[in-house]
Amino acid sequence: MREAAGVSPAVFVRREEFMDFMQPLQVIWDYLGMQQQPQKADCIVGFGNFNDNIARRAAELYFQGYAPKVLFTGGLGRNTQGLLPEPEAVRFGKVAMACGVPREDIILEDKSTNTKENILFTREKLTALGLPHAHILGVHQPFMERRICAALGVYWPEVKITVTSPQVTISEYLADAKRQGISENAAISVIVGDFQRMDLYAKKGYQLPQQIPEAAWQAFHQLVALGYDKQLAK
Repeated sequence: MREAAGVSPAVFVRREEFMDFMQPLQVIWDYLGMQQQPQKADCIVGFGNFNDNIARRAAELYFQGYAPKVLFTGGLGRNTQGLLPEPEAVRFGKVAMACGVPREDIILEDKSTNTKENILFTREKLTALGLPHAHILGVHQPFMERRICAALGVYWPEVKITVTSPQVTISEYLADAKRQGISENAAISVIVGDFQRMDLYAKKGYQLPQQIPEAAWQAFHQLVALGYDKQLAK
């Protein structure tokens, strides 16, 4: 069996030995999440993708008084091109307004197509509007918390970041993904792909290096052996 590109060497396992994907998936999920407590900030930044629970979580934090403005960032990227009829930020803005967030407190950045652009275009937007942004409260997928912090360390190192996500379990996340048109296999493959990028993108200079436990590597290879490899980067 071939080794996935951009990963550390590890022993691959036969598919039949790990038919239950939940245990290794939980290991990766726990590693990729930061489990930080929200802090008051200048702006809440919701990072775009298909998961509209990010917009709901951002609205919740807005009403709890964590920041006076909410910025949604995202055009159409690798997981939403062809899935959504409009940019991710536009969709999230509508969800937040449906939750009661006033339109005047919502900022949309709808041109970015990847994490690097999410960060750079957000900084440019807030700077152009003359809004304070020394501290942002980021909202992303649970398994993207660590990656967004590592990427911010490269592309926006001066900003203070606290990161949170929709407060869901893996099972709840997979059910929500299915409701929004993403199959279980595709949703798990995205998580596996984002784990791989923790190592690969650090080597490319796209984010700060992170210590990755051996148990997380083993879980990754188990999931790849089970066929959740559709989102691996080359």
